[in-house]
Amino acid sequence: MQRLKKYFHQLSLAKIICIGIALILVTWFWFCLPSHLFNDPTSYVVEDRDGNLLSASIAEDGQWRFPYTDTVPEKFIQCITTFEDKRFFYHPGIDPLALMRAIFQNIRSGSVVSGGSTITMQVIRMSRGAKRRNIFNKLIESVEALRLECTNRKNTILALYAGNAPFGGNVVGLDAAAWRYYGRNATALSWGEMAALTVLPNAPSLVRPGKNQHELLRKRNLLLDKLADEKIIDASIAELSKLEPLPGVPKPLPQLAPHLLDRFKKNIIAAKAAGINVTTGIHTTLQIDLQEQVNEILLRYHQQLEANQIHNAAAMVVDVETGNILSYTGNVYETQDSSLESHVDVLASKRSPGSTLKPLLYCSLLSEGSMLPQQLVPDIPTQINGYAPENFNLGYDGAVPANRALARSLNIPAVKMLQQYHYQRFYNVLQQCGFTTLNHPADFYGMSLILGGCEISPYELCGVYASMARMYLHQRKNKGLWNNDDWFMPKYNDENLFKQHATKPQSKLFDYTSMWLTFNAMNEVMRPGEEGLWNMFQSAQRIAWKTGTSFGFRDGWAVGFTPKYCVVVWVGNTTGEGRPGLTGIQAAAPIMFDIFRVLPTSKWFSPPQYDFMYLPVCHQSGFKAGDNCTDVDTMLVPARALQAPVCPYHKIIHLDKTGTYRVNSNCVSPSEMLHRSWFVLPPTMEYYYKQHHTDYATLPPFMAGCTFNMQSQLDIVYPQEGAQISIPKEFSGEKGRTVFTVQSRNNSIKLFWSIDDVYIGETENIHQMAVNPAPGKHTLTVVDENGDAETRNFEIVTSE
Repeated sequence: MQRLKKYFHQLSLAKIICIGIALILVTWFWFCLPSHLFNDPTSYVVEDRDGNLLSASIAEDGQWRFPYTDTVPEKFIQCITTFEDKRFFYHPGIDPLALMRAIFQNIRSGSVVSGGSTITMQVIRMSRGAKRRNIFNKLIESVEALRLECTNRKNTILALYAGNAPFGGNVVGLDAAAWRYYGRNATALSWGEMAALTVLPNAPSLVRPGKNQHELLRKRNLLLDKLADEKIIDASIAELSKLEPLPGVPKPLPQLAPHLLDRFKKNIIAAKAAGINVTTGIHTTLQIDLQEQVNEILLRYHQQLEANQIHNAAAMVVDVETGNILSYTGNVYETQDSSLESHVDVLASKRSPGSTLKPLLYCSLLSEGSMLPQQLVPDIPTQINGYAPENFNLGYDGAVPANRALARSLNIPAVKMLQQYHYQRFYNVLQQCGFTTLNHPADFYGMSLILGGCEISPYELCGVYASMARMYLHQRKNKGLWNNDDWFMPKYNDENLFKQHATKPQSKLFDYTSMWLTFNAMNEVMRPGEEGLWNMFQSAQRIAWKTGTSFGFRDGWAVGFTPKYCVVVWVGNTTGEGRPGLTGIQAAAPIMFDIFRVLPTSKWFSPPQYDFMYLPVCHQSGFKAGDNCTDVDTMLVPARALQAPVCPYHKIIHLDKTGTYRVNSNCVSPSEMLHRSWFVLPPTMEYYYKQHHTDYATLPPFMAGCTFNMQSQLDIVYPQEGAQISIPKEFSGEKGRTVFTVQSRNNSIKLFWSIDDVYIGETENIHQMAVNPAPGKHTLTVVDENGDAETRNFEIVTSE
């Protein structure tokens, strides 16, 4: 240090000044370039997994300028270096020979005919904006070009040039130019096409495709001749390339996934707001061929549905294993009529899901062990705190196996199952599954939660079912444990730059056996009532699927999955307008099955390897077999099913020796009785059940004199307790009537009816009574010949 000080003391003032100036110049030289040469806004660009352009939008400044990429096509490198800077790979940023040549040519012609700028200098000039072309600016460009070469590879400088060079009009950069002028990726251009684009930045205002064609042709052919002279291409290729047509009017860019582009824009805006710097171009997981096929399928059905004034449809395909989105069509893309709201991304919108959540409830009940797969569930007129659900076909089965109720999408059994499971618990299950749109507390939705009384997005619905399938497929890998990392929403980028909704179940939601049983129930093809068109959809592979129709025919849904793919389809009007025939089975399911037809087939889910046991199950009721069940099946069920209730419908009855009448010890000695197990449903369930099951055996009547200590044989089918009834007027204008119905074990017995203790009549065999009580609260009383009685409280409300 002392020696250094001594050295500086010996220096003259002039030398010190020179050293200082040198240090200042070196410092200025090193920091003369900004950290980012180009800060111009870029277009939003969405590409498929192979780099094919799906959709793009113009940059904020009105320019078509694609995001920076460090990959430059080899043809462009050969063309641009041959045309602009043949010693590019050898000079340090400035080319003295080119500068001397330019000076000589300019002096000889008396005007500026050549600039002598290298590609590096042109990059600097473009980054500095519109500066006057004079000696001072040329010197600045030369120095900054030297600095740029110090810390950047030649290919990087070429990439900066290719990404920011003007190509005429509002087209900036090679990638944008290739799509605007040729409708293809730059890597797919021929020598003639690449040569035509290469000459454009040299004089973009003079040489524009569609204008000044003679000058463009001359410059292109001149470049092709140079390429042939340099032995970069054969002379025959050069001559053939000269025959290629020149680019004309700029072409519109592809719009294969405009709604995914909008979703990407929103993610970019959110990322920038969070201080994250993300490029405006992205490689997605989509497959362009599949995207085009799904678009075509939707458009074909759209043309049919429009006849019924159904204007919108959306679909998404997800790879189950990876969760990658393979196709994303947020709406039928229609530009002719803005009133159709084709810009709305329905996949990200909140809509009423109809019945599409029923499999989740079924799986929840199985997982907790409180219900078996084929356990009978009541399907009878039901009213819960004023809420009266109805099946789509307005009919009743009396009782139906739970898996068949799911396959047939019956509403009342679903409500009964939710009543058993409790809607507050199911609400929590839905939140744990990852549905983010349940913005109200559970009590806001109540029992309607299972019938579409909430709002979810098709995107999240597909994500939940894809996660279920993925979780099941990984059961061996996870050794039977629940792995939260297998449960996630679909993503459209392999790196998942924009973290999709990250909510994961806090605990195990479903067991593997329950999921497998649910998948099989969803694979059932019997679809009566509104789903009676099931036989139109014969498929080469097994698919777990579910349809949904919202109240008022506003939304038609279909969601299905195999071990490989999950597909969701929504059909309707974004305005919320309902239309007759707008049901999941009629409008959405055909689209879903057509999409599955273009996807590779896959085998069905293999049987579970964990969480199962074999249990004796009553053949008739589906409940765990009790001592009185005579016809027993052995069924694979979840391990927790051991705690399921025993069959309540098989009872021991006592018959006389002939087996014709029921008896008791008051009239027949026990030693003379026949003791048999009998399948007995409650009266209301029996009333509807036997209409659909001719083999159902009603209880034999009691032998005369054997009615002592009998249980009540009456059940009032309608009205329900606390029902509010509105009686409309008849077409004649007269006051209408309502029909009350009672079921008796012995239809031959007489029933005596009264309202508010006022006798109104009697019935025999068919126990129905048409009445028109006055508005207000009333009590119905029905008494049989044996003195058994049932009562119901109801209210007649006025109707206009």
